[in-house]
This record gives sequence, C-alpha cells and structure tokens, in this order.
Amino acid sequence: MIRQHTAVAEAQLPAGTFTLCPVEPATDAGLVHAWMNDPAVARYWEMARPVEHIASYLRGQIASIRSTPYLGHLDGIPMSYWELYRADLDPLADHYPAEPRDAGVHLLLGPSEYRGRGLGAALLRAVSDWQLRIDPYVGRVVAEPDIRNTRSVRAFERAGFQMNGQLDLPDKRAALMVRERPQ
Repeated sequence: MIRQHTAVAEAQLPAGTFTLCPVEPATDAGLVHAWMNDPAVARYWEMARPVEHIASYLRGQIASIRSTPYLGHLDGIPMSYWELYRADLDPLADHYPAEPRDAGVHLLLGPSEYRGRGLGAALLRAVSDWQLRIDPYVGRVVAEPDIRNTRSVRAFERAGFQMNGQLDLPDKRAALMVRERPQ
C-alpha cells in the first residue's frame, strides 16, 4: 500500500526512487510491528512484541534527544525501518572510542522480497550520504550490526563502511562498522 509521507531525503537508485520519511506511530506501528515479528528480523532486532509495545517504542524514539525513527519507501512503498541517531550521545558510546558528533544508523529491511537482492548496501550508502551531507560536523557514521548477521555486515561493507573491530554489547556481540566522511 502506498502511503503519503513527507520525505526528508530522496535518492534515485537502480531499484527505484528511495525516500526517507519520519515515522508516524499512529499509522506506522502496525507495519513496523509486522516486520519486527518476522522471524528473520526478530532474530537480530529482538523486538517481536505486541503492536502496542512497538507503538510505544516508536513514540519513545521520537521523544528522544538522540534518535529518530524513519520509514524508507521504494517507489512510494514502505519497505524499510531506520533509526538514525547521535552515536556519541547513545549508550553505545561507552563501548567504542566515540568521537564528537558521531552519527549512527540502524536498518531493518521489512518485506522479505527486499532482502537478499543487494538493496541494503545501496540504501545504507544513500542514507549515510544524507547523514554526512545534512550535518557538516559529522565526521563519520557508525553502526553495530550483530556479528552473526553476515548479510548485514557485508551490506555495510559494500556501502563503504569498514569493520573497526567487534564490540561486546549488553545484548549482542557486534561488528563496529564505520564510514568516514570522504576527505
């Protein structure tokens, strides 16, 4: 179903027009809930919870001073969930050598037909390009996918991120992925 959202970013990709739009919990919680409860997603996100919990979680993200949730659309169809955040203000900063204004990114590809096609790398590059473009003080974008999620780690690498080691986080062992601002 095509929904009308106000895009904050747009990129032309070989797969179509990608737009990034702020999440609206009242209308988007059911969709994010369905994606979070997909066993392939739940394995890594660990958010297979009732829709009311997801709606509350999304409202909390919006109220946060450090993280903002988005839906990604391809040709107007919602197909990904994003959290863009200030990694230097996040609890993650206690687990790696954070730098001032580090940006962070989390990605969930929703419908299974969008997974395994190499689309994740193109999306990650487009979104991290946008993060670096909108804030001239951001020197790099970081991510911490579960080290067991080899498809995700490869997508980050293809998007220009480099693995800068592994992190023992409270809920997972993660790959520290870093994309530096181009010189």
